[in-house]
Amino acid sequence: MTSIESHTHFSEVYWIEIENGTRRLATKSSFKESFGRSIYGERILQYGLEEYRLWNPFRSKLAAVILNGLKVFPLKPGHKVLYLGAASGTTASHISDIVGKKGHLFCIEVSPRVIRSLISNVSVYRANMSPIMADGRIPEDYISLVEKVDGIYCDIAQPQQARILADNADLFLKIGGWSMLAVKARSIDVTKNSSIIYEQEKETLMNRGFHIEDLVELEPFDKAHAMIMAHK
Repeated sequence: MTSIESHTHFSEVYWIEIENGTRRLATKSSFKESFGRSIYGERILQYGLEEYRLWNPFRSKLAAVILNGLKVFPLKPGHKVLYLGAASGTTASHISDIVGKKGHLFCIEVSPRVIRSLISNVSVYRANMSPIMADGRIPEDYISLVEKVDGIYCDIAQPQQARILADNADLFLKIGGWSMLAVKARSIDVTKNSSIIYEQEKETLMNRGFHIEDLVELEPFDKAHAMIMAHK
């Protein structure tokens, strides 16, 4: 590592210049218990007493959307976040770094095999993560386990992605809270142009009371994907 600097606009996101002169996104590890533990093969760099994890945009849609020009980044230290479709914890671990010790991340994942990996490899070393095995389509099943949150991050391969996010927002999102929806166009309709799908999902959110802040497509990091940033 040759240099490190904070992102100009986004809290707890960093630029690191590595040995070949390339600038890479990174987050700073929030928990000493997780030091030295690579979650998805990401490179770990030490700087003084701190540890930084390079953030791969080909593995994390949130990193991809930052690099593609996201205008508004709602994550802040201390925030509580509901993550729908947390999978094995790639992006969730970086959100854990960003919200820090005073924040919390409620991780919903439906697959028993995947959530075992999330627990054993990630959340056991991060006190601000609560893995919950549940179906994001049925938020009533975990209503007793999730607090009111500042934001919802939704990354699920379902046909009605915006509706699922909105159903969860009705139960858990604070007034004025934000949502980020990773739209997987091919999970919704393989016969339609991706841009049409994105507009349909935007319309669904608007009909449920959301204000759309931004829509950013994720190519070249992910094909037929876009991130919709909205608040309520």
